[in-house]
Amino acid sequence: MTDEPEVLVVDDESRLADLFAAWLGTDRPVATAYNGEEALEQMTDSVEVVLLDRRMPGLSGDEVLQEIRDSGYDCRVVMVTAVDPDFDIIEMGFDDYLVKPVSKDDLLEMVENVTTRSEYKTEIQEYYSLVSKKALLESEKADRELDDHDEYQDLCARVDELRGTVDDTVSEMSSHDDFVGAFQDLQSEK
Repeated sequence: MTDEPEVLVVDDESRLADLFAAWLGTDRPVATAYNGEEALEQMTDSVEVVLLDRRMPGLSGDEVLQEIRDSGYDCRVVMVTAVDPDFDIIEMGFDDYLVKPVSKDDLLEMVENVTTRSEYKTEIQEYYSLVSKKALLESEKADRELDDHDEYQDLCARVDELRGTVDDTVSEMSSHDDFVGAFQDLQSEK
């Protein structure tokens, strides 16, 4: 293993950040940051996945996420937070979202999934991110709220628009049975 971190865990609850790091540290190099400023100081091109809390004093997770994207880092960002998702997530540049409390298995599976997605085309990454946001909102909001929200309707339209491109790309990847299966699972949920 190299000393360069592949996963950066960012949470102002230091015991929780350390626990997540311990869970992940057996498989890959992990760094921890206990606030937003420290997270940005530790960002390097070697970081593949950032596990980011949304609600932190000083720089919030939302602000850290925006700075990571503005700085051009090519990493996956998973919001791991106690903040229930709301319509504001539509415009956020994260790849997936876990609501605390999070089990070890869920965390390890999420990091594996977003790491695997990094290997695929940008359209597939965007599609998965948008489908994740759509599913989150559908689990949290009433149908009437969703029907009345323009940004949610735009999100659905973008998912539909990308579906054709992704279907074509996935069919070309027949050697990646797990990935194809994951997309079939996603499509069956719609």
